[in-house]
Amino acid sequence: MAAPSLPIISLAPFLRPDATRESKLHAATLLHEACSTHGFFYLSHHGIPSSICTSVLDHARRFFLSSPEASKSSIARRDPEAGGDGARGYQKLGENLTKNSSDYHEAIDFYRPVPLEPFSSGGWKLLRGPNLWPEDADNSGFKQAFEEYWTKLLELGDKVMIAMAWALGYEDDEEVILRHTKEAFWVARVIGYPPLPRGAEGKSCGEHTDYGCTTFLLADQTKGALQVQASDGKWLDADPVDGAMVVNIGDMMQVWTNGLWKSTVHRVVHKGENYRVSVPFFYEPDWEARVKPLERCVKASGGERKFGETVYKEHIMGKVAGNFYSGGGDMGAAGN
Repeated sequence: MAAPSLPIISLAPFLRPDATRESKLHAATLLHEACSTHGFFYLSHHGIPSSICTSVLDHARRFFLSSPEASKSSIARRDPEAGGDGARGYQKLGENLTKNSSDYHEAIDFYRPVPLEPFSSGGWKLLRGPNLWPEDADNSGFKQAFEEYWTKLLELGDKVMIAMAWALGYEDDEEVILRHTKEAFWVARVIGYPPLPRGAEGKSCGEHTDYGCTTFLLADQTKGALQVQASDGKWLDADPVDGAMVVNIGDMMQVWTNGLWKSTVHRVVHKGENYRVSVPFFYEPDWEARVKPLERCVKASGGERKFGETVYKEHIMGKVAGNFYSGGGDMGAAGN
């Protein structure tokens, strides 16, 4: 078996209460190197049972391959003018856009609930609405499986934020990032990728970076689909590794680190014969978080502040708006 193209990082020292400072510093050093070089890595010893991961993937595959079209349509994403929030719900093939080009996948999008603020017309504002859940009788347990999985990922995300603080030299203030993610505005996608038609020029999911802090990807065993752009412009395959998740950093982490860590461009090009299923979870800042470079990162990167302050809710609303409407410029889908 060929060695993975990305580093494998164990989170064990940050999950064990009896871990030594030396073991944490060693893991933090490896994490810093991975985030500085690739912005992507495999996370092992993450503490999420394989039974939960298997259940989530099984429910996702059953939805895409077995649910009637009427069931999918019943939870379709709707624009605010049509009584939706413009983001949550099911998208059929080709509906999602990356840089104004249609992606060849179908998906259900979920977001952390935010206060519902109806327009006087009875619709909802962008991103202010309820999540929409499949209710097929032959796929019962879908909601329970995903909510259990996401709860564990939020706990894992908290641990990763502490590990990343150590990696940035903040072991004496390990909640320097976590203070801004106490009510993380998580985003989750359940994505189905049919094989690209033979000779197609498009992408399963076009080139993009992710929006927030850290993305945790659970996917089936399909190889040669997820691709990560290296610093020399070449594309590396991020094939599944047993027992590990693919993790990458997003735009907000690039701001916090003043560019020491890059929000890496990636894409999905699925030319295999199978139907690929992936379940990315995006651990984000708080809705109202104001993100700006950390002082030690500014100093470590030469003393020049490369980014101004970003209000997270404004950042994500601009990104999401570009996912479904042409004219979105560089706005891109979050898909792995």
